[in-house]
Amino acid sequence: MSKIDIASAPQRTGSDYPKPYDLPCAKRHRTQLGDAAGLTDFGANLLRLPPGTWSSQRHWHDREDEFIYVVAGEVALVTDEGETVLKAGDCAGFAKNVANGHHLINKSNGDALVLEVGTRTTDDVTMYADIDMKYDPECGG
Repeated sequence: MSKIDIASAPQRTGSDYPKPYDLPCAKRHRTQLGDAAGLTDFGANLLRLPPGTWSSQRHWHDREDEFIYVVAGEVALVTDEGETVLKAGDCAGFAKNVANGHHLINKSNGDALVLEVGTRTTDDVTMYADIDMKYDPECGG
């Protein structure tokens, strides 16, 4: 495939979380680079987090590995161990089936830009660490 035209790549703003869990993520914006390239084994997104915005609810996957790389700005990585500030050039990974919920929060005054890479599976169960929510595709949610 040739160079990806980022301007024409699929875009997604907000989340599909039920109310009120959608509110912290309402301004997150993903450019779906993996979809634009036609990738099927893993996904890649360019995530933009305006100030105060969360990447997701804190979660972990039973069958999906995840990797993030901070391209610009800074974010707070929140896990069971607490918060760690990640700045441009920092990265982190989250192995599948490790029950340690994680997410990013932009606590700075400027936008943060993060590259997200993760496994694509159709049978992954996602557990949400701080709220009574679980996503199981076999049960329809």
